[in-house]
Amino acid sequence: MNPYVRDRINRKLETLNDERLYQVLDYVEFLESKYGEKPAPVANVFQRFTDGVEDTLRAGGLAVGTVSEAMGFLNKAVGVLSNVAQTTKTVASDVVTAAKTAADQIGAPSAGVPPGGGPPTGAAPAGAASAGESPAVSPAAAPQAPSAAPPQAPASDTHPG
Repeated sequence: MNPYVRDRINRKLETLNDERLYQVLDYVEFLESKYGEKPAPVANVFQRFTDGVEDTLRAGGLAVGTVSEAMGFLNKAVGVLSNVAQTTKTVASDVVTAAKTAADQIGAPSAGVPPGGGPPTGAAPAGAASAGESPAVSPAAAPQAPSAAPPQAPASDTHPG
């Protein structure tokens, strides 16, 4: 896009009220659908959502001021969510970088498997429990808990009679 034309259009748009701006938006979308080779790319999922909400509110016949006010609040919320998403990506990237650095310092190129192909370095022998785990006990080797039922006297062969 020619930056000079864009700046000139922006200067003209700054003088218009919200109702006229929506008319301009409608006209630009009409031109895009009629002559545009492809629709303008939408920045992210949040922007697509807010555009959809705005279109729905306008189609519902709400006053332009109401739509503008609602979109102002929604855009603030989207800004917060975008910041949260960006922060989450940054933290995840930092965790991956730290894990790679730790793996490089340990020298574990193939997940701790020694060159001989044996069990991983530091692995416990088969059947042994690692720290913090309780050892697995097979049902046959498990000690039997005493029965909760009281012992009964043996039955006698004689019947009172």
